[in-house]
Amino acid sequence: MGLQTRENNSAINSREMPSDEELIKRFQDGDLYAFDLIVKRYKNQLMNFSYRFLGNMEEAEDVVQETFLRLYRKKHAYRQIAKFSTWIYTIASNLAKTELRKRKRRKLVSITDLGYDEKEYEIEDSGADTERGADRALKERYIQQAIEELSPRFRQVVILRDIQELSYEEVGKIIKAPLGTVKSRLNRARLKLQDKLETIMDRENQRKD
Repeated sequence: MGLQTRENNSAINSREMPSDEELIKRFQDGDLYAFDLIVKRYKNQLMNFSYRFLGNMEEAEDVVQETFLRLYRKKHAYRQIAKFSTWIYTIASNLAKTELRKRKRRKLVSITDLGYDEKEYEIEDSGADTERGADRALKERYIQQAIEELSPRFRQVVILRDIQELSYEEVGKIIKAPLGTVKSRLNRARLKLQDKLETIMDRENQRKD
């Protein structure tokens, strides 16, 4: 009886939690609710990636909106020979890099709250009222600053692998590089990130002194 119950629960959970590939297939067949589920499943992940990459909430929001718009318009471009997560991250990643190039041609803007709910993405929690919370927020701000000082190709791999926790294989497909290149670039990115983080913290400590 116990085994049968576990099997029944597994079947129910399987029905309740369709895979990404099942959802995109349903959307390709005209199921708009499946598209809504994809948006809910990936909205936070893509927002986190885009914000980490760009360091600007408004630009990150634009990238996420454009990613889902392209998914909606070009849903039949996806083929199940690749993981859906790889496909959608590739779209978001390309858009983020394009946004970064556009930034060089216009005046830089500061990170501001422009109406988006930042609670899930905000790096510095200005409302933290405990010393531990304030220290954590400060460390996160330093990490984000160090990430933004990396070149785009190093920034991309460290966010995809160490923050988004995608597999090496997925990262390789997104950046269109072999596994060895992914690992080599990631190791170099981590070293550069650590050096920049130490420099930032030293600079801040000297400023306080």
